[in-house]
Amino acid sequence: MGRSHELQIQAANIDLDRIGEAQGYVIDAQYLAGADKDAGSAEPKQYKLAEDSRTILIPQPSNDPNDPLNWSTVRKHITLFIISATAFLPDYGSATGAVTLIPQAEEWHMTPDTVNHSQVGNVFMLGAGGILVVILSAYVGRLPVLFWFTFIAFLTAIWCAAATTFESFMAARILNGFFSTVAQGGGLMFIKDIFFFHEHARKINIWASFFILSPYLGPLLAAFMITTQKWEVPFWIYTLETGLCLIAIMLFMDETYYDRRIPAEEQPVRKSRILRLVGWEQLHSRHLRSTFPQAVMRPVAAIFKLPVFLAVFYYFLTFAWVVGINTTLSIFVTPLYDFGPKQIGFFYFTPIVAVLLAEAIGHWLHDFIFRVYTNRHKGRFEPEARLCANWIATPFMLAGLILLGFCLEKKYHYMLTALAWGLYVFGIMITTVGVNAYVLDSYPEGSGEVASWVNFARTTGGFIVSYFQVRWATRKGPEQSFGVQAAICGVAFAILLVLQFYGKRLRAWNGPLEFKTN
Repeated sequence: MGRSHELQIQAANIDLDRIGEAQGYVIDAQYLAGADKDAGSAEPKQYKLAEDSRTILIPQPSNDPNDPLNWSTVRKHITLFIISATAFLPDYGSATGAVTLIPQAEEWHMTPDTVNHSQVGNVFMLGAGGILVVILSAYVGRLPVLFWFTFIAFLTAIWCAAATTFESFMAARILNGFFSTVAQGGGLMFIKDIFFFHEHARKINIWASFFILSPYLGPLLAAFMITTQKWEVPFWIYTLETGLCLIAIMLFMDETYYDRRIPAEEQPVRKSRILRLVGWEQLHSRHLRSTFPQAVMRPVAAIFKLPVFLAVFYYFLTFAWVVGINTTLSIFVTPLYDFGPKQIGFFYFTPIVAVLLAEAIGHWLHDFIFRVYTNRHKGRFEPEARLCANWIATPFMLAGLILLGFCLEKKYHYMLTALAWGLYVFGIMITTVGVNAYVLDSYPEGSGEVASWVNFARTTGGFIVSYFQVRWATRKGPEQSFGVQAAICGVAFAILLVLQFYGKRLRAWNGPLEFKTN
């Protein structure tokens, strides 16, 4: 973001995030005076605008150069890339285990299903760890939690690669899942901290593309590796990736939490980035953040907001099949098409292409919806408009699941099976951005809390489905099982309709999240 322009209008010293949450976000400067009049404002104030001299910056940045909203564009995007790359790790490592379980079962004289228990435990911890991430971030700050969790994830990644028994490997995998999820469960906090409202959808799209892509890239690379290498090699590669992210955090990341309600002269003095990295400097400003009981109750308060609960439940019902398909599809296609590890690796190119296409289209789609809505509503934007993207995504998800069931049941050509998989993944990528943007716009002061619950729904759904996906398809047939999955996604769309038509009323009825810090 370059130099901001300013507009002199009649307005009170109001929190634009809070009024946007309650009454809709006024984005266009020419409509803000009327909106402030509705809010009872009377005193003049300088409102900072984007480079187009029209888009209002929400939230309004302070004049403090330490305010992350005032960071340079390069610094902001380096931070976004590091957060996205770190969010890439947990699902990459988790899905790698879905490919290595066959050679591991041979080495440890166990069945692949038994070895898969380590996979299931890892997936569950990806969601549970995210809840603790936001609790600790509210208590001690964002940066030290990011650093220490990634550091422990690095150590447990080494443990995974060096494990010589199943019991040791399973323990390492469970712990790695818990700590590696730090940027996945809490990534939305950093996006909210450093980017303005009108930038959120694009940045969420970039961040989400990393962790949606990762569970496909992990098995792809691992499948090629184990054709010539031992199963440990893919986990050593994962360890190297985790180490690179840890180094990037140590070299470039800084604390992004900043309370703009505190005057610049009363802000905690920033002395050393290294001290902020380990959390020592944040200890001196503990009184400015949530107490530990308050931090613990933040996620609880967030999920009790009905719009958050409904959005999370919708995402749970639609995303669960992603993990189930990803962790079990090789079991279906291996006997059906006589695939070996190399063929399975090539097969994983399909969802990767689907994610990249969805990221490219979503980069413009969400902004297009944003512009059309604000133009039709006199510069005002409601969070429920974010869910319009899901209308486009849902047909792709339903078609993909139904076609995939037919392909596996009728033994259609594997290229058609790949197309079906790609359709579903394309739809879920668009859905992921829409849901995250909606809950963030609905409760901006709880960016970490709402994101952690979305992440929890995503991983918990996969955790549950992984237990019965294969048995269900074997017993009832893929056509019926995937047809039911598509039906569940279709029924879940009704939740989306409730949110779009009644979401604003529900938010008004539930009230805002009254947190000590945002």
